[in-house]
Amino acid sequence: MAVGARTVGAGTAPEDIATVLREDGCVIISDLAAPEMMDQITTELTPYLDATDEGVDEFLGHATRRTGALIARSPSVRTLVAHPTVLETVDLSLGDHCSTFQVDLTQLVDIGPGEPAQRIHRDQWSFDHYPFPTGFEAEIGTMWAATDFTEEMGATRVVVGSHLWKEDPSEVDPALSSGAVMSKGSVLVYVGSIFHGGGANTTDVHRIGINIGYSLGWLRQEENQYLACPPEIARTLPEGLLRLMGYQRGSYALGYVDDMREPMDWLYDRRSLMSDYYNYNRSARKGLKRTEPYAPS
Repeated sequence: MAVGARTVGAGTAPEDIATVLREDGCVIISDLAAPEMMDQITTELTPYLDATDEGVDEFLGHATRRTGALIARSPSVRTLVAHPTVLETVDLSLGDHCSTFQVDLTQLVDIGPGEPAQRIHRDQWSFDHYPFPTGFEAEIGTMWAATDFTEEMGATRVVVGSHLWKEDPSEVDPALSSGAVMSKGSVLVYVGSIFHGGGANTTDVHRIGINIGYSLGWLRQEENQYLACPPEIARTLPEGLLRLMGYQRGSYALGYVDDMREPMDWLYDRRSLMSDYYNYNRSARKGLKRTEPYAPS
């Protein structure tokens, strides 16, 4: 019998959430955002969702629509991207093998009525199927429930504990998976190495989730945040969110611009140079939490 994902409350300490994530590969945080927030995000994104085509193959889903560029398109979604509980959990989960982490993708996923279950897969396969060692996580994903997630509506299915499998099978028995059932405003947090997939929607309503992923700062992002969010919008965002999007170096010598400028100095056409190595390592992840506009040091 498949084991279900554990659920913790919104007030749970990030250290405890990270412990469950390390043990199980996934965890549900119940009611972390207000249902009204999820409704607002859906309202802001509806025009873009309406213009989005269904998937072109079985994996993407012929009755599933995936709308990206959420940071540019939805002011309200930025609160989810930079949610302090999520950021602290990601930092605890990835921070031992990176100077900093970044947003990997933002995507609203609408699973329509009649959509069959998606193939069980690992998100980390997007990194060209690189064989990361067991226990080494390259990314952390989140799936926020913009509607209730029920088994019948196509709740995301997870194979609890599969992040610890030594082998990397191309096919996994769906019977090993269980649905991440949760209420609107809850979020499923999962590691990139866990086997999972969208569930089958056997109802007549749409299941809408908001998928926000985070990856190591020295990996290429799945969604190109610099093109997805135009500079004129990026310049209006707080420093921490810009850093999450990739407007900071991924390590000491990764991601500087032209004459060794910091990415945000390029964005604002300033001439400040890169800070030194030790200062960068101390401050990079701390900078992700800043909510004020960027000011060069």
